[in-house]
Parts: sequence; C-alpha cells; structure tokens
Amino acid sequence: MGNLLTMLRVLSTHLFLNQRLHPGLLELAERSGAQAVEIFAARQHFDYTSREHVMELANWFRSNTVQAFSMHAPLFADREMGRSGAPAVNVLHPEKTRRIDAMDEMKRALETAEHLRFSKLIVHLGEQTDTWSPRTIEYALNALEHLGAFAQPLGVHVLIENLLSEPTTPEHLMLILELGHLRNVGVCLDLGHAHLTVGTAAAIATLSPRIASVHVHDNHGLKDEHLWPGDGTIDWAATVEALGKLETPPAIVLEISQSLGETPASIPGKAEKAFARFA
Repeated sequence: MGNLLTMLRVLSTHLFLNQRLHPGLLELAERSGAQAVEIFAARQHFDYTSREHVMELANWFRSNTVQAFSMHAPLFADREMGRSGAPAVNVLHPEKTRRIDAMDEMKRALETAEHLRFSKLIVHLGEQTDTWSPRTIEYALNALEHLGAFAQPLGVHVLIENLLSEPTTPEHLMLILELGHLRNVGVCLDLGHAHLTVGTAAAIATLSPRIASVHVHDNHGLKDEHLWPGDGTIDWAATVEALGKLETPPAIVLEISQSLGETPASIPGKAEKAFARFA
C-alpha cells in the first residue's frame, strides 16, 4: 500500500464543462487539494484554437504550484458537445475523411502542450457504437502511431481510455498495444466505465502493466453518472487496495459530472474527501 502516498492528486475540469475555463476555476481546484489538473478539451470550455485562451491559462500555471498534468482529447469539434449536429471526433470511423478530421482536431488540442506543459493526452478510441474487427484494429494502430509521433516532440505521452464499446474493453486495449508494439502508449483506467462493464478488479488486473492515470468517479452500475466516489456502488476499499499494488503509482484524476449542481463552496470539501480515500 506504499504507493498510495505518492499518487498525484488531479482534478479534471470536466466538473466545470458547462463554463469557460478561467483562472478562478483553476484556483478552486487548488483549494480542493489538487496538485494538478486535467484540462478537458471542449471548445465551449477550453478553446484550444484560441491563442488568447491558451496563454491566459499558461500564464496562470507559470505563477502557481498547481500544474497541468493531462489533457482530455476533444470528443466533438463544436461548442455544444455534438448537440449542434456536429459529428464526433472518431479515429475509428469507417470513412477516411472522418478519421482524418478527428486526428486533426486532436492535434489542434495537443499543440497547446507547447504552452500548457501537460505530459499526458487522454484519448477515446471511437464511439460507443463501434464494433471490434480487423479494420478497427488497423484504424486504432494507425491513429495511435500517428498521435504518438506527433506528441513525442511536445513531451506528451498518449493514454487510451477503457470505454463502453467493444474496441475499448481492457482485453482489446491491451491487444491493440501489444499488436502495435506501442511501448510509449499507456492507459487511463476509467473506474466508472470499468464498473459498468467488467468490474474494477478485472480491469485493474488486465490493464495493470500500462496504467498511468485513473479516472475516478462512481455510478450505480447502470449508466455513466460521474458521481463523487461513494455516491454509487463501486467497492472503493477493494479498488483502492488493488491500485495500491500497482508497480508504478498512477495519477488519481477526479472526473466528476458538471451536472450535479455543485457550488464553489461545496467542491473543495467533496474533492478532499475523495482524494483522502487514496491517502
């Protein structure tokens, strides 16, 4: 259990997804006991195409102890998370033009590492409806090789996340990494998604050699609710114990829903309590 004391405490800005990301929200993360943040690249929240917005955040990080640890790659290219009808960012899409567009969008967000100095990019491989096939494997390998090559000069490691789709089960993610000999690509273990699929214990056991980061949130086993730990049905004692046995301590990233109605006054106490589970 010695690893637990050295797990980096990170707050994902997913909690503020319906607001423009500004220094006041980063200060709130600091007051919540976070040592670093994961910036969620959604244009209505963080406009990674705006030099002004990028530099506003970069200047804050330069003068504060809290750092940008990771960036969650964009899921949509619009400002409404796809509600405008914009297609999802999907590097596994059957249409080549869609795959190219998706890669371009991820690279736009990734380029901000030059100023924000984050070291991990969290990537979704496709959408929930994608199926597992030889073609899916080919597209995944092409995307990860391309992204990895683009990320390396920026000092960024690509991490792929277990989702709720066939290609992103823990077993399939490990197979993709092994087939492609992708030694520089790691895994962001999402505990909420694991709970909805194979279970947290099985996901940790399968992905353990590659886990560099952990998305921490809870649910009741039926839908992806992104609740505070303890507000759903994940067995946190067993999960924390399993994570503590990993050879390299992962970052603990609280990824809580923006729709829970939290106030600036309520967030620090809840976040500190969540981080304390891992201390």
